Amino acid sequence: MWVKLCCLLLYFLALFVLARVFEAVAWYESGFLATQLVDPVALSFRKLRTILECRGLGYSGLPEKKDVRELVEKSGDLMEGELYSALKEEEASESVSSTNFSGEMHFYELVEDTKDGIWLVQVIANDRSPLVGKVHWEKMVKKVSRFGIRTGTFNCSSDPRYCRRRGWLKSTLIMSVPQTSTSKGKVMLKEYSGRKIEVEHIFKWITAHAASRIKTIYNSEHLKEEWNKSDQYRVKIYLFANLDQPPAFFSALSVKFTGRVEFIFVNVENWDNRSYMAEIGIYKTPSYILRTPEGIYRYGNNTGEFISLRAMDSFLRSLQPEVNDLFVLSLVLVNLMAWMDLFITQGATIKRFVVLISTLGTYNSLLIISWLPVLGFLQLPYLDSFYEYSLKLFRYSNTTTLASWVRADWMFYSSHPALFLSTYLGHGLLIDYFEKKRRRNNNTDEVNVNNLEWLSSLWDWYTSYLFHPIASFQHFPFDSDWDEDPDLFLERLAFPDLWLHPLIPTDYIKNLPMWRFKCLGVHSDEEMLETFQDSESDSDSENKEVFSSEKEVSEDDELNTFPRRNEGEPRCGVETCSCAHKYCHHEPYERKARSYGSYSTAGDMEPDWSAWPSEMLHCTECVVCLENFANGCLLMGLPCGHVFHQNCIVMWLAGGRHCCPVCRWASYKKKQPYTHPQPLSNDTPS
Repeated sequence: MWVKLCCLLLYFLALFVLARVFEAVAWYESGFLATQLVDPVALSFRKLRTILECRGLGYSGLPEKKDVRELVEKSGDLMEGELYSALKEEEASESVSSTNFSGEMHFYELVEDTKDGIWLVQVIANDRSPLVGKVHWEKMVKKVSRFGIRTGTFNCSSDPRYCRRRGWLKSTLIMSVPQTSTSKGKVMLKEYSGRKIEVEHIFKWITAHAASRIKTIYNSEHLKEEWNKSDQYRVKIYLFANLDQPPAFFSALSVKFTGRVEFIFVNVENWDNRSYMAEIGIYKTPSYILRTPEGIYRYGNNTGEFISLRAMDSFLRSLQPEVNDLFVLSLVLVNLMAWMDLFITQGATIKRFVVLISTLGTYNSLLIISWLPVLGFLQLPYLDSFYEYSLKLFRYSNTTTLASWVRADWMFYSSHPALFLSTYLGHGLLIDYFEKKRRRNNNTDEVNVNNLEWLSSLWDWYTSYLFHPIASFQHFPFDSDWDEDPDLFLERLAFPDLWLHPLIPTDYIKNLPMWRFKCLGVHSDEEMLETFQDSESDSDSENKEVFSSEKEVSEDDELNTFPRRNEGEPRCGVETCSCAHKYCHHEPYERKARSYGSYSTAGDMEPDWSAWPSEMLHCTECVVCLENFANGCLLMGLPCGHVFHQNCIVMWLAGGRHCCPVCRWASYKKKQPYTHPQPLSNDTPS
């Protein structure tokens, strides 16, 4: 995960550098920067009209260019970046979708239950034509959609009872605006009562109702009172301008940030005394002033701070974010980081996409799970101070010059999604190139694996884990109610060599019990040799007798030296077991003590069985190497209870033979532990 995070941070750094390169190229070719001011006198009438439409100011009663230019100057300074964005938005003739309501519940869910937006709905009465024609309605939808106003059409033929209850007996226009200045307040519906059915007149009606929600100040005394007042709003934005009403984008933002930011319009058109404005640091109009507990911030002085809805919306979101804004940001970052796995993963193409899907699911699940306690944590009433300090940190960090560059780059790349995707793809291909080169230098074979080979290995992995449980999840010892495994019975009936050997992980080996073989006494080398020869002769004679009574065993290319027990023979380990000399013998303990190898005579001390785990069978020989256990050697036991040299059994299991060399019980399957009878120390072998 840390590698993907570093790759993502490197990508963001590359985007930042690339944006600065674009600015340098634009300055070299045109001679101006995006933050450079534009003189409205040098602009054509069409460009001035485009700027007014983007800011939401009506110009229908201004036939001359001079009046239009003055209106642009009164609404705020014009920058090259804003002019470029406005012209580009006008050229992009994208069709804006409008909602068709199916009935009362659909209308209530989207319009009346929406507390932070403005809706414009055209109601078409039964057997009536719409109030606004199709052509004008499309123009209206495109005009108001710039300011975040959503539109829709309600045909009364789909729900005539609701139209009669509402009193919509004729075709009309309905506008929904939040009634109060608190978040999630009531919504009021306004009906258009004008006579002129034109786009400009309807737009004036919309902006007038939206502007009525903004607090307006007309004199310096009222300004002084409002400026020094401390209320629930920690962040306030003032517009000082010589206008009849605030621009439409300013009014639309006041609805969008209801309960978070207070919008105040100061109309200085008829002010004779502006001394108090000079006292608080306002020397020019128009001015957009952000007042916070930390101080005053003049909007429009840094990069990307244009007089438009989109620019001011991103600015206010960074200062006063909602929890939903932070969640969406974290969701975008997590998915961008997860998509890096497509380029970091090497090998087959199908493998890349399988790993990508797995990473996307894992990261998004972890993100949602981690957000749940955060949401519950923020609901606690004791965290008001923590919440305030967090917002203060946001305000300090997002009013810096670096934060303004980041916001400007975000608006630039979001308006050019093809550039964003192409740079992300190029960055990923570079990561893929260097990662492939690094793994080739390390002689990693997975770089050259094709799709067929990887699918084959994936199928082997799937089938082996389907029929064999994951050993790392079954820590030894494990008490299970299943004394016999049905899979083992099926494996014994089948021919092992006709099956593909499953890919079983070997991490279960480290959980197998290990201990030292200890004796109750120490003997000389001559005594040990003599005892070993005696025990060999005794065990050989016994083995010949047992071998003559056994059935023919199946010949296995690696395990043929360890035959299975006969059907009539009792199960090995019911009492005790001797693993010496190829066979497990079920005998009385007194006689079986002679077949233990180097400790079979009465003169020798017996092994210290107290050091053995209780579930292990007692024996003194390793059937893998056919050597007796020496004093102090390291032993390892399997779940079936048989014991071997640690080195011998580890090499046996690591070679892919995941079963006991004696009884063929799977080495990763758990089994009920055996209980041993206490040996009689006074008995002597016969």
